[in-house]
Amino acid sequence: MIYEDNTYIKTNDLMFRGVLNDIKKSRLALQPIFEAFTNAIEAIKDKQKRLPTYSGKIIVDLFASETTDEKTEFHSLTINDNGIGFNDEQFKRWNTFKDFTKGYKNLGSGRLQFAHHFDRTIINSTFVEGNQHFQREFVISKSEDFLAHNAIVLHKQTKKSDKNEEGTSISFKTLLEPSNIYNNLNDITLKEHLIDRYVHYFCYNKFKLPTIIIRFYVQNELRSENSISDEDIPSIDKSEGIILPYSRISENGKAIELLKRTEKFTIDVFKIKKEILKSNILKLVSKGEIVDESNIELQSIAGADNVNGYKYLFLVSGDYIDSRDSNLRGILSIPDKETFSKNTSIFATEEILLEDIQEGVNSAINFMYPEIEQVRQNHEDQLQKLKEMFLLDSSDIDELEISINDSENKILEKFYSAEAKKAANIDATIKESIDNLDKIDTTSEQYGEELKKATEKLVNAIPLQNKNSLAHYVARRKLVLDLFGKVLERELDVQNKGTRNFDEALIHNLIFQQGSSNPEDSDLWIINEDFIYFKGSSEKTMSQTEINGERLFKAEFSIEEEKYLKSLGENRKLKRPDILLFPDEGKCIIIEFKTPDENASDHLTQIDFYANLILNYSIEKVQINTFYGFLIGENIEPRDVMGRVSGYEHSYQFDYLFRPSEKVNGFDGRSNGSIYTEVIKYSTLLERARRRNKIFTEKLR
Repeated sequence: MIYEDNTYIKTNDLMFRGVLNDIKKSRLALQPIFEAFTNAIEAIKDKQKRLPTYSGKIIVDLFASETTDEKTEFHSLTINDNGIGFNDEQFKRWNTFKDFTKGYKNLGSGRLQFAHHFDRTIINSTFVEGNQHFQREFVISKSEDFLAHNAIVLHKQTKKSDKNEEGTSISFKTLLEPSNIYNNLNDITLKEHLIDRYVHYFCYNKFKLPTIIIRFYVQNELRSENSISDEDIPSIDKSEGIILPYSRISENGKAIELLKRTEKFTIDVFKIKKEILKSNILKLVSKGEIVDESNIELQSIAGADNVNGYKYLFLVSGDYIDSRDSNLRGILSIPDKETFSKNTSIFATEEILLEDIQEGVNSAINFMYPEIEQVRQNHEDQLQKLKEMFLLDSSDIDELEISINDSENKILEKFYSAEAKKAANIDATIKESIDNLDKIDTTSEQYGEELKKATEKLVNAIPLQNKNSLAHYVARRKLVLDLFGKVLERELDVQNKGTRNFDEALIHNLIFQQGSSNPEDSDLWIINEDFIYFKGSSEKTMSQTEINGERLFKAEFSIEEEKYLKSLGENRKLKRPDILLFPDEGKCIIIEFKTPDENASDHLTQIDFYANLILNYSIEKVQINTFYGFLIGENIEPRDVMGRVSGYEHSYQFDYLFRPSEKVNGFDGRSNGSIYTEVIKYSTLLERARRRNKIFTEKLR
């Protein structure tokens, strides 16, 4: 035997305190259980290499104690298998950290998870050396008595055994930290965890699985028992063969060309309920085993997608894949195009490339499952909507290598990241052109040519910079208009909750935020492009409204004026127009919004009244006498409008009603003013604004 009894297993040039600090405790609470279960599967596989018809068995014994509230609390767990056991070779490999020779991609980190989660992990194993059976016992821990010897493994003993069957028992004792996940384990929940974890392996090995039994004990009495059998595992839903061509480097060494030589590959597909399979998966299979790191991407359907409640496991096999398995089991020597081109001496003259396998498999999947093709098309439609919504340049999008797994946020993140780099290059070009002006000599014979080149470079760069800024500007406007449309169609969540009607407030705030005094930050362009350049305010009382830093209304009124302003139980100084704008000296724009389902003609005189108050009671310095009124609603009946106020006319060309200039009466010696008014629908404003924005959009494209 290679180890003495009661010996701590030390490793030269390795400090386990540092290793445990570098390789952290897994955030997956059941990771040590999965590590042990995987070891059991692999031990049985190793046994079956020697005895192909050998029937493996894994028994999981879960022990719990009963608490006072009749719940259970985790005590310990043991995984038993009848695999090859820890012979000298296996035990030496187990104790060699980051050993690559086992072939199952097991690098020794599993035992670290044993130590991170449990105070003691006790392993008893029976194995064969020569013609004799031996029994080996060892313990794994990171407790101070182990680390003091720079070890996490204590070899207790190895002795001859009377048992005539190989196998291993791994027992986990005493959780280092309390865990509700472990406390909630029983035979049913642990079965669910194992199927969830190993579903792809179980599917592919459905009819050659070892017997798997899970027993649940409470106070050392068997409470219940369960098993994982082929009945729990989905069967192959579809199987399809595809033919893929070999490639080689062209004679001039500058290109890769496809050959007539081909190989057959088989795609086996499992449809699995989304609650069991967490993500759609595409894997290569070599010599009957799934290759975890296949480096092949599923492009037909996103990992998170499901079709009618099912997700898909796609497994691709073939003689070519088997032939490219390396000495390290599960490591495939299948090159991609770049690797094949740069390392011709490593690979055969003719190879089937990873990209061709990926493309062929994904095309076949779309053919096998039209419903998946529909999901993929939905993603394409989603991308197209993003392009239109944010005015994304198609050529830029094509360069980004958008994956079907990319969310909308990820797509936009990729686009704007690339755009930022492009903008930086443009800025650098502009700066370089300006800096180079210092080098131009006006007395040189080449002066004219040098200036022409510098000018052309600058002229070419500036429009690209401006285009990016304009694209953001136009895209934002499109979003605002889309939101406006949703408000009018009552599609917002807030419009369908409760009984209060939010429509007018939603529209008002969308166009010009209530309480704001900064039209430049508003979306008043929906009504008229010029309005965002004027001074003004939204939803402020007339007595609080300011123009050029001064209050619009007088601070003091005559007795007669005060008597009128507060007559009939009203305080007219507190009247609150929706929007007031002041485009120029002596001019004022008054905008009133009405709820879409309200008859706008009931409010035809409201704007006239506001104009009269401003004309007569504003400060002398302002002298506003020219008014423009806009009454905006949706329920507008032309005959109602023209019937109630006879001065209105119908503008058939742009679908609104207008009243030419009318008198605004001045009182107490003030001169009369004038007012021009329009009555217009929200939907008409929306359509006009969309047309204007569409012109910019088409120019950008």
